[in-house]
Amino acid sequence: MSPHKKKKPGKAKARAKAALAAPIVPVAPIVPVAPIVPVAPIAPVAPIVPAAPIAPAARSLPPEPQKPPEPPEPVTRADVSRYRENLQGEIDAVALYTLLAEEETSQALKDFYGRMVEIEGVHADVWRKQLEAAGVDTSRMHPAWRARALMFVARHFGPGLVVPTIAEREASDQAMYDEQPEALARMPGDERSHARLFRELAGGRGVEGGAIARIEGRHRGSGGNQLRAAVLGANDGLISNLSLSMGVAGASGGGHTVLVAGFAGLLAGALSMAIGEWLSVQSARELYAHQVKVEREELLNVPDEEEEELTLIYQAKGLTAEQARLMSQSIVGGELGHAVDTLAREELGIDPDELGGSAWVAAATSFFLFALGAIVPVSPFIFASGMPAVVASIVVSAVALMLVGAAITIVTGSSVLRTGGRQVLLGMVAAAVTFGLGSLVGKAVG
Repeated sequence: MSPHKKKKPGKAKARAKAALAAPIVPVAPIVPVAPIVPVAPIAPVAPIVPAAPIAPAARSLPPEPQKPPEPPEPVTRADVSRYRENLQGEIDAVALYTLLAEEETSQALKDFYGRMVEIEGVHADVWRKQLEAAGVDTSRMHPAWRARALMFVARHFGPGLVVPTIAEREASDQAMYDEQPEALARMPGDERSHARLFRELAGGRGVEGGAIARIEGRHRGSGGNQLRAAVLGANDGLISNLSLSMGVAGASGGGHTVLVAGFAGLLAGALSMAIGEWLSVQSARELYAHQVKVEREELLNVPDEEEEELTLIYQAKGLTAEQARLMSQSIVGGELGHAVDTLAREELGIDPDELGGSAWVAAATSFFLFALGAIVPVSPFIFASGMPAVVASIVVSAVALMLVGAAITIVTGSSVLRTGGRQVLLGMVAAAVTFGLGSLVGKAVG
């Protein structure tokens, strides 16, 4: 027997049987190895640059104290005066345009004036707020006397009579807001637009877009501002008859001869003005009628030329060449009377329905206005004679001249005192010169 202990064979056999009894796990297929890609050569490493020394952290500075907003500049008396003047102008415009919208019969003109009221109302609110911020009460501000005078004329004699006056005022005020920082950005442009629109109205060419064609020709017969012509007509009668009366008074001592001479001068001057105005307007009417007749003949004989002229006119007004051509073809190829009317208005600037207005109306108006002014210096001699009548004539004539000067400022917008005083001064100088010459002549003859 060997001294070593032998292993029992039973345990080995049991392990072999267990291994054979376990299920056989299939072996995964062998995946072929991808071909080896040659490695790119390694680039040489750049030399290491020593890092810059780290700067010490900056000290955090305390935030700068914010400056308080600058207080608005105080409103001066000049500013308040300027705001008040601006607001007064806008109040006048709103009142006047409101009346014109009421008095006009054309819906296009009503709409135009209504739009003007809206715009001027916005402008008025700007200056009203500025004044209220300055502590100024604006509740008692109403239309000034100039605006009320224009409203009176428009109400009793028609809106067309005041349009040229408004056009001149708008033209003189179109740059009023250019240098005023308180004005809205749109306000300077509004004023220029208003000046342009009223210039078109006063010139009888209508407003952009053809909205106001009815105004065309309505003011051409006067040759300018009718209101100014009326005022100056009365002024002519006043100064001429004052000079005549004072000349006769200087020669006669202010007796009843002055009354006779004054009425003779009144009648002679008024008739002269009326006849001259009748001839002027009637001649213009005949000329206009002849031009319209020529236009009708040309339209019948050479319609192509008239169509070309009308096309050029419409292009000048802003239409494209195609639009102007189509419109001209439609007008020239349409009804003859309408075509003649359009060509007379567009090419000649003539309203065929009025032809510059009535010569008889113009003559009667001139007669009345001259007589209205001429009766003033003569009237005291109806009730008195001698030097009291002379003094009274000078006084009432001076008052009338002051009123004439004030009426002129409705058109010009200048100072009443300056313009009225100038009228009085010139009238008195004329009266003094004729009185002195009359006295010399009277002494020489007597």
